[in-house]
Formats: sequence, C-alpha cells, structure tokens
Amino acid sequence: MIFVTLGSQKFQFDRLLKEIDSLIEKGVIKEEVFAQTGASTYTPVNFKYKNFLDREEFASYIDKCDTVITHGGTGVIIGAVKKKKKVIAIPRLSKFNEHVDDHQIELLRQFDELNIICACYELSELGEKYMQLGNMEFKEYVSNTQTIIDSIEEYLNTL
Repeated sequence: MIFVTLGSQKFQFDRLLKEIDSLIEKGVIKEEVFAQTGASTYTPVNFKYKNFLDREEFASYIDKCDTVITHGGTGVIIGAVKKKKKVIAIPRLSKFNEHVDDHQIELLRQFDELNIICACYELSELGEKYMQLGNMEFKEYVSNTQTIIDSIEEYLNTL
C-alpha cells in the first residue's frame, strides 16, 4: 500500500494529488493508495483520501504501508524512515503557492545526500521514481538527537 501524506499546514499540494491520480489511471501505480490530503482542494478520483487524520489514524496508515509519498516535510520523512518505509518526497514550491519559500528543496537535498529517501525534484519524474523504488537501497536512518542532548548537557555543566 502507498500512503500519501501532505501535512496539516494551510498549504495545498494539488499538483501531487493530480499526478498520483494520473499515474493510477495510466496503470503505473497499481497498488492501493490512500492519501491524507491536508488543505489541498483537488478531489482524488482514483484513490481514497481524507483531508486530515488524527494521530492514531496516521500511525495506522504508516504501519500498513510499504511506501510513503510525501511533501518535503522533515517530520513525516523522519517518522517514515524510522519505521523503515521507502519514501518518495517531492518539494512544495512557492511558485505554485504550495509554501512561502522553496526550503523543501534544500531539505530534500540533505536527505537525498544521506541516501535515506528517494527525492523527486520534478513532479513529471514521479512515475519513473516510483518504478525504480523497488530496486533502490537506502541507508538506515540514525538519529543524532542523543549527541545533541549530550552536547547541551556538557555545555550546561560548564556554567
């Protein structure tokens, strides 16, 4: 199953939903798709969706899916790779009123360089990225949260 999640902020990502509908219609995507569409206004035709999910519903879809297709949001990407899901992430772009700036491109470059996700910078390449996903090997995500906490504690102990 593919879980598409577009976050809960006020920004739409209609382009991505339309492209997924198109890929299903063309037979590129054959597996079940469910989307959390957020503030998007496009109504999917070829897959089930809900605008917003509560924490339990969201966790359930993450657990059920094999693949997550998402925007370039750090939280969902980290959450999915921690659960060992394959992730295709597409940046929201300001020129399409999907965000206030294009910071998601930079975030995806960082995740891409770490080889923990499949970054898709051009939406027209989503079908190709999806078809290649099964042959891609990703590194396991390793959190550095404890290192940061240790550094802060070390600093605080010097005060």
